Amino acid sequence: MHFNQKKHVSHVSHHSSHTTKHVVKEHSSRKSSSKSVNQVQHTHATEAMAEPAYTVPAFRQRSADEIEEYQRVSSHVGKGLASIQKELHRMKVATKTQVENIAITREVQEMMHKKMTLSTETDKAPDFMVALRPHTVWEKTPVKLFCTVGGHPRPIVKWYKGGKPVDPLSAPGKYKMESKYGVHSLIISRCVVSDTAEYSAVATNSHGSTTSKASVTVKSESLSRFHFLIYCSFFHLKKKCVFLLGPAGGACQLFGQVPHMTGIHHSKLEITMLDRFGVSFGTEGGSIRLVCTMVVVPDLPNVPPLAQWYRDDKLLKAGKLAEIKVGGGAATLTLPHLAKDDEGLYTLRMWTKDGTTEHSAYLFVKDAAPSVAGAPGAPISIKAFDINSDYVLVAWKPPNTTNEAAITGYFVDKRESGSATWSQCNDSPVRICKYPVHGLKVGHAYHFRVRAVNSAGISRPSRESDKVTSPTCMCFACVGVPSAPGQVVATRNTKSSVFVQWDPPKHPNHLMGYYIDASLVGSKTWAPCNHKPYKHTRFVVHGLTPGETYVFRVQAVNVYGLSDESQESTPIAVEPALTTPSAPHGITMLSCDGASMIIAWNRPKHGGGSKINAYYVDKRDADSLAWKEVNSAPTKTRTYTVDGLTEGTFYEFKVQAGNLAGVGVPSAPSTPLKCEAWTSAVPGPAYDLAFREVRGDSLVILWKAPVYTGASAVTGYIVEMAKKGHHYHPLNEEAIGHCYLQVTGLEAGAEYTFKVKAVNAEGVGKASQTSEPVVAKALPGTQEIQCGVDEDTGDIFLSFEACEISETSNFAWSKNYKEISDCPRVAIETKGKHSKLTFVNPDVSDLGAFSVHVTDTEGVSASHTLTEDALNTMLELSYNIRHPIVPLKHQLNYEVLEKGHVRFWLQCLKMSPAVTYRFIVNDKEVTSSDSHKISHDVNTGVIQMTVDHFSKASEATYTVQIHDGRAKTQSSLVLVGDVFKAALKEAEFQRSEHIRKQGPHFAEYLSYHVDDDCTVLLVCKVANVKKETVFHWFKDEEEIVPETPPNVMSGSVALPISLFSRKDQGHYKAKLSDDRGKDSSVFDISGQVFDDIINAIAHIAGSSASELVLQCTPEGIRLQCYMKYYTEEIRTAWLHKDSKISSSEKMRIAGTAEMAWMQIREPSEKEKGHYSIQIMDATKSHTRTFDLSGQDRGRVVGGLPDVVTIMEQKTLSLTCTVWGDPSPEVTWFKNENEVVSTEHAKITLEANKFASLTITAVTSEDSGKYSINVRNKYGGEFVEITVSVYKQGESPPEAKMGGRGATPAPLASKTPAQTPTPAQTHIPQTPTPSLKSPTPSPKSPTPTAKSPTPTPKSPTPTRRVKSPSPARSLKSPTPPRK
Repeated sequence: MHFNQKKHVSHVSHHSSHTTKHVVKEHSSRKSSSKSVNQVQHTHATEAMAEPAYTVPAFRQRSADEIEEYQRVSSHVGKGLASIQKELHRMKVATKTQVENIAITREVQEMMHKKMTLSTETDKAPDFMVALRPHTVWEKTPVKLFCTVGGHPRPIVKWYKGGKPVDPLSAPGKYKMESKYGVHSLIISRCVVSDTAEYSAVATNSHGSTTSKASVTVKSESLSRFHFLIYCSFFHLKKKCVFLLGPAGGACQLFGQVPHMTGIHHSKLEITMLDRFGVSFGTEGGSIRLVCTMVVVPDLPNVPPLAQWYRDDKLLKAGKLAEIKVGGGAATLTLPHLAKDDEGLYTLRMWTKDGTTEHSAYLFVKDAAPSVAGAPGAPISIKAFDINSDYVLVAWKPPNTTNEAAITGYFVDKRESGSATWSQCNDSPVRICKYPVHGLKVGHAYHFRVRAVNSAGISRPSRESDKVTSPTCMCFACVGVPSAPGQVVATRNTKSSVFVQWDPPKHPNHLMGYYIDASLVGSKTWAPCNHKPYKHTRFVVHGLTPGETYVFRVQAVNVYGLSDESQESTPIAVEPALTTPSAPHGITMLSCDGASMIIAWNRPKHGGGSKINAYYVDKRDADSLAWKEVNSAPTKTRTYTVDGLTEGTFYEFKVQAGNLAGVGVPSAPSTPLKCEAWTSAVPGPAYDLAFREVRGDSLVILWKAPVYTGASAVTGYIVEMAKKGHHYHPLNEEAIGHCYLQVTGLEAGAEYTFKVKAVNAEGVGKASQTSEPVVAKALPGTQEIQCGVDEDTGDIFLSFEACEISETSNFAWSKNYKEISDCPRVAIETKGKHSKLTFVNPDVSDLGAFSVHVTDTEGVSASHTLTEDALNTMLELSYNIRHPIVPLKHQLNYEVLEKGHVRFWLQCLKMSPAVTYRFIVNDKEVTSSDSHKISHDVNTGVIQMTVDHFSKASEATYTVQIHDGRAKTQSSLVLVGDVFKAALKEAEFQRSEHIRKQGPHFAEYLSYHVDDDCTVLLVCKVANVKKETVFHWFKDEEEIVPETPPNVMSGSVALPISLFSRKDQGHYKAKLSDDRGKDSSVFDISGQVFDDIINAIAHIAGSSASELVLQCTPEGIRLQCYMKYYTEEIRTAWLHKDSKISSSEKMRIAGTAEMAWMQIREPSEKEKGHYSIQIMDATKSHTRTFDLSGQDRGRVVGGLPDVVTIMEQKTLSLTCTVWGDPSPEVTWFKNENEVVSTEHAKITLEANKFASLTITAVTSEDSGKYSINVRNKYGGEFVEITVSVYKQGESPPEAKMGGRGATPAPLASKTPAQTPTPAQTHIPQTPTPSLKSPTPSPKSPTPTAKSPTPTPKSPTPTRRVKSPSPARSLKSPTPPRK
C-alpha cells in the first residue's frame, strides 16, 4: 500500500471490525473465531485449531472438600474412547468453521476498503505533497527529479526544461519518465553541462493545474576526481582509505573499508561548552590555535565528540593547512600557516543528544611585513578553472591596498606536485586577475600561486592552489555515488519501534548498503538509526520515544560515498500496531448462591493498541466438551453474574476480550468451579489485585472488596507477600480498613507476589488469587507528581508528566486511591503526556494522598501526599499572587538637594505605565504644585516628590500609596524628632551654600599637597570668579604676599612653602571677594596636620636619599646622606653596628637642607664598622648604609713645601710620600688642570709610595699653583704648592705664605723640598674632584639643582685639606633658617 494511502487504514480497520462480527454470526454461532482484519494470519487459525480439550485433572493430595469432584470425574473414565472420537470430530468442525471465517473476513476487508476509498476520494485540484528539490551533480552521472502529487481525478504530470517540454524521443535513452502511486519522476542519465537548467513539473486535472520548479546544476567531471576523499572526512573509518590514481591518471583503486559509524553515535553525547575562543588576530605566515573546552557525558575515549569547524559557513577538513583535534575535553583548530584566505567567521559545531551546539568568533589575518617596503600584499583565493589536457585558467582576488602604491600587475607561478621548484608562467605582469596557463603535461598534477607587483616591488606569494591534474582525455568511466533511494514508507510496529521500508535506487553503482536517519517532526536534527551499511530495503528502527512523531529518510552508500537523501517519509506516531487483545486470565469465583455464580477475571496483558470495550464469557459443564455462550451482548466490566446454573454441578469458564480490531483469543479454561451456595461466616476473597507506583524499594498494591461478605461486614484486610523463592508472610499485623497498602523496604530488582485476605467479626476469610509477579523496578523515565502554585493565577495544582503514553491512555486521578470523578473541588486538564489537577478553593478537606494512573501503559503512575503545612505555605503564596503587591527595591527615603530642596523618593522593582500613586503627609494627600513637585519614571521605577521650602512645618509622617493593576503597596517615612532636626539642618546648610555660591566661592577648601621637591603647597579651587575677583593669603591674621600673584581665573590657587619646618606652623586663611560677595577658607597647620606634612616630606626625602658617602675633614671623617630636602623635624636615626648613636662631641649629628651628616672626630679603631641612617615617615623606614671596616684613607705623609721659587732652565722636582689602604691614586694639577706626564713634565709613582713631578728646563710658563690629590675609596687629601720661576739675573721673588703659613724655601735642582711646619688652616671650598676620585661627581644620584658639592670659583684648595666638606655656609655646616 502506498504511504499516501496509509491514512485510510485506521478507518477501514475500525469499521470493519464491527462488520466482521455481524457477518460471522450469520455464518456461524461462534463469535470467538472472528479476528482483526489487520492481523488475519495463518498463526491465528492454528491457535483456533489448538483449542485445549478437557483433560482429566490430577487428584493427588486432594483435600477432603475435593473428594466429591474426584468421584464425579472417575465415573466418566469409562467413556474414554468415545470421548476422544467425539473431540476429534469437534476439532474438524471447528477447523472448517475457522477457515470459512477467515475467507469471510478477507471479503469484508476488501468490501470495506473499496467503500472507504470511494467515500474518501472527493474532487480536488492538484497539489504537490512533495515538491521538486534542486540537485547539483557531476558530469556523466544520473539525476532523478521526483515529486508527489495529490488530487482527484488523478492529475496528469508533464515535465519542462527551461520552459520547453521534455521530449524523451529527442534523445533516446537520455530521459525516462515514471509515474507510480502518485510519485512522478524524471530521470536524466549521463548528465552533461548543457543539462544545467530549471526543470518544472506541471500537474493538471479537471479542477486546475499547479507547478513545482527546481534547478539542476551539472559540474565538470574533471573537478570530481577526489570527491570521495571529501565524503570520507564526514565519517569515522576503521582503517584509513587510500585513493590512488593509476598511471597517467588512469583508473582509481580504493583500499580500506567503507565508512563505518561508531557504536555510539555522536548524537548520544551530551556536550556543554566551557571556555570558548574569542575574536582573534593573526599575521600572514604565522600560526594560531582556536580552542574550546567542554564537558562530554559520557566521556568515552574511543568515541570522541563530532566537532565540525566552518569558515564562513564552509566546512573545513583536516590537512596541512588546518589541524583539527578533538579529545581531552577540548576541540582545537590549529592553522599552522596563516594566509589571508584564512580570515573569516569561524564556527565550531558540536553534535549532541539535543541536536547541535555551536560557537562562532571572527579571525582577522593581516598582511605580513613585505620583503620590500611599500610592496603590496599577497593575492588571495587562488583557484583553477576550465581544466583540460594542456590548459588551465587560474583566477584570484586582488589584495587590499591602503597606503601602498597601486598594483600594476601579477606574476603566476606553477610547480609540479612533488617538486619544490616554482617556475614563472608569464614574462610580464598581467593586469587582470586571471591568466591562462598553457604547456601542461598530460596526466601531471600542478599547483599554482600568484604574486602582485607595484612600483615598490613584488609581494609575497599567495597561498598555493589545490592540486590540479591535467586529464588524459575528456572522457571518464561513469562512476560515482548511487542515486537516491526511492519512496520511504514507515508503519507502526511496537510502542518503541517503527518498521521502515523503501525502494532501491535506480542506479545502485555497486551498492554496499543503506543508512537510515530519523528526526522528530518539527526538529531539524537528524539522528542515525544504524551505524554500518544495512543491505536490505526493510529495517526496524528501535529505541524511539513512545508517543512521539517521527519522519525517516534513507541514503545509499558505495565505495564513492553517500547518495543524496531520499524524500522524507510521512510522519508517524510511535504506537503499537493495532491488533486484537491478548487473552484475559485469572478467572475466579467471587460468590455463589446455588443458582448463579459471580466470576471475575484480570484484563489482558496486551490491549492491542486500542481500548478494550467488550468481554465475552463462555461456559461448559466440567464433564462436557461443548462450550456455550453466556452473554450475547458484550460486557465492559471484568465481573459477570452467570445465571441458570444447576446446583452441585461443576462448571468451567473462558473469556475473550474485544477492541476496535476485533475479538481476541479466548483465555484458558478456568478450573472447575462448583455451583454451591456459600454459607461461610467469613468473607469471600478480595479480587482484582493491581500495582501502582512501582519503584526500586516500594510499591502500592490495590484490590477490590470481596463480593461475598460473610455473616458480618468486612472490617479490614491482611496482605501477605512472598519474595521469589520464599514463603508468604503478612505485611500488617492488624487489619487495615482500606483497599490499598504501600509496601516499603523492597529489594531493588527482586520479584514479589501478593495475596489479600478480608477480615470480619467472624474471622479471616479466604485468600485472594495470587497476584501477578511484580519486579521492584521503576519504569525508565519515571517522574513524580509536582505540587506548586500557578504564578499567574495563584491556583494550587498537582501536575504529572508521563514517561510513556498510548493513543488510548487516560490519566486517572484518585484521592486516597479512590478515583476522582466529577468532583467540584478539583479541575483536571490533560494535554498530551501532561495532566494537571487544580484545586478549587482548597482547604483542610483536600488533605490526603493524591495519585494518578495512566491507563493502557506498563504501569505509569505516581502519588503525592498533601500535608497541612505544605497546604498552608501554598495558600499563603496563592494569596500573595492573587493579591499581589508592588515589589519595592528601595523604601521611601529622603535626600537633601542643592538650594535646600528635599526629595522624597522610593523605587519599585518594576512598574507599568498604568501605575497610580498618592503622597500623604500627616494623613493629608499632597498633590503636585510649585512647592511640591511630584513625578515618576516607569523605566527606573522611581516615584518622587520634591519639597522646595523645607522648614519646621515640614516635620511629619510621609506615606506613598501605589496601585499598579491588581498589585498595590505603600511605604512610610517618619520624619520627626532628631531625624527631622538633622534633615532640617542639612537643608538649611545646603540653602546657605547655594546663596554662597551665587558670588565668588571656594569649590574646594584649603588643603595641603607636598611636591616631589618637598615643597609644601596650600591649594584650593575657586569658582564663579571674574577678572575683578581679589584673592588674599593670610597667616595668623597677617597677610602674605606671594612672589607670584594668585591667578583666580585658572580655577586653582596655591601658596608654596619651601624649606618647610616648625617655623611654618600657624593659622592660614584664604579670602576671595568681588562686588557680588566674598568667601573664605581657613587651614590650621599644627598638631597632627603638621606631623602629617612632615611625614609626607620624609617619605619623599627618604625615597630620594642617596647611599652614605664619606668625606674627610680636618677633624676626622664625615658620613653624608644627600636627599631632596632635610630638616631636623624629619625623624632620623644613626646606627653603628645596629646600635643607635646619639649626637656628642665625638660623633656630631646635624645636617643641611640638602643632606644629613654625622661627623666622627679623630676616628680610631673602635669607630670602624657598619654605619646606617634611618629616615622614617608614617608608614616605612628608609635605610642607607656605609661600611668603615678595615679602611685607611689616602693621604700625603710628607715631603712637599708650601712655596717653591726656582730659576729658569733649572729642573724642578716635587716629591712626597703617600699612604693609604688600599693604595691610593695620585693626580697632579696645575692651576686646576690635570697635569699629564710628558718629556718636559714627568710624573712617577714608585712602589705606590713615592710620588714625584719632575719639570726639566723650567720657564716662566711653569709658574703657578700646583696641587697633588691623593685618594682611595675611603677618602683622601689635597696638598698645594706655589711655584714661582724667575729669570736668571733677577732677584728671587718674595715668598708668600700659603694657607698654613709656611715659609717658602728655594729648591735646588732635584732637591726634595722640606715639609714646612703646619700652619693653621681654614675650612676651604670643595675643589673639582679628579676623574679618578671616588668623591661623587655632579652626575651622581645627588640632585644637581641643589648639589651638596657646588663647584667653587677657585678649585685649588688650601694646603693639606683632608676633606672637601661641602657646606651651604662657610660659617656653620647647618645654616640658620631665614
